[in-house]
Amino acid sequence: MHLDSQSRDSSSDSRAGGHRSFADVLNGPSAIVAAELRPPRAGLDATKGIDAWIDTYHGIRRLTRQTVPVFLTDSAVGTQEENNLRHLINNLGRDVPRDRVVPFLTSKHSLEFCLSYAEQAWQHGFTSLVVLGGDKHVGRPRCVEHAWTLRQHVRQREPRLSLGGWANPHGNPTQQVDFLLDEQFSAEFFLTQIVSHLDLDPLKRFLDEAHRRSVTLPGMFGVFYYRSASPKTLAVLSSFMPVPVQALGVEFASGASPEDVCARTIRAVRSLGVRHIYVSNLPMDDAATTLAAIRARLESP
Repeated sequence: MHLDSQSRDSSSDSRAGGHRSFADVLNGPSAIVAAELRPPRAGLDATKGIDAWIDTYHGIRRLTRQTVPVFLTDSAVGTQEENNLRHLINNLGRDVPRDRVVPFLTSKHSLEFCLSYAEQAWQHGFTSLVVLGGDKHVGRPRCVEHAWTLRQHVRQREPRLSLGGWANPHGNPTQQVDFLLDEQFSAEFFLTQIVSHLDLDPLKRFLDEAHRRSVTLPGMFGVFYYRSASPKTLAVLSSFMPVPVQALGVEFASGASPEDVCARTIRAVRSLGVRHIYVSNLPMDDAATTLAAIRARLESP
């Protein structure tokens, strides 16, 4: 079962102005495993901030050299992060293909900041943005009520960008598919909330509904790199996303490594027909090596 339309002509996306967008990549023949990274949090002192951004640049470069697309978050889990686009523009260098780097933009800023952000992204070679609402319960207030409203504003200001939206397989599947099929969704692709092989039923229901209603929008499904089964850490994560706490404890107690657990989820999700996956929570200073270890497990019998 695939949510990706193989029939689209990727060269026909006029919004990308002849540049390859991330929607083009997802509509291509290859199954994608991408990485989601978090920029340094705002407020670090000068030395720590510089060191953190050096790790970020190295992480992005190493991943993109391996043809791994990279998402860079904005205000993840309500935490104020450094301006991801400004630092990418100033420090990424010309050797990194911009069509492999997709910044997130949430509505946790002023509307004018968001629109200027979109303009700058296109001007500096980024062809795609993921535009999200952002957590309503923590951090700054949203500048608009719904993410689709912000995507419509962005589209009016910079129509050549390819935009990504959001879906939650843990929500009501009928409602989630309604969102994806609504003309107001205003996106060429979507990402999803984190899913796990330890609780596949919600994902199955979402995929069944999407297949039944012929969703052709390409989707990329989230997988989390759990570094341990620490009860304290999992309790914090549970306030932001569904976490199979007890089942993870059993897996780690059995001797599974973080890479094993992540690979099991990717393998299980792929068995349901999902082609494209992004891995969240990779260690910034070793993201490429860690992802390579996960992918090696996928290739093992």
